[in-house]
Amino acid sequence: MSKKKDQPSPEARRKQVFIGLAVGAVVGIGLSLLTEFWLWLPAGLAVGLASGTILKPPAE
Repeated sequence: MSKKKDQPSPEARRKQVFIGLAVGAVVGIGLSLLTEFWLWLPAGLAVGLASGTILKPPAE
C-alpha cells in the first residue's frame, strides 16, 4: 500500500478541523456560562482545534 492512499483527502481534513472547532465552541460556551468565566471560550476553541487536527478524519 502506498502512503498516498492512507492519507485523508484535504476536504476530509478540513471537515474534521471545522467539526473540532464547533465542538470546542460549544464546550467553551457551556463552561463559560456555567462558571461565569469567559476565558473558557478560547480554551474550548483551542482544545477543539487541537483534537480536530489530531483525530482521524471522518470517512468519505
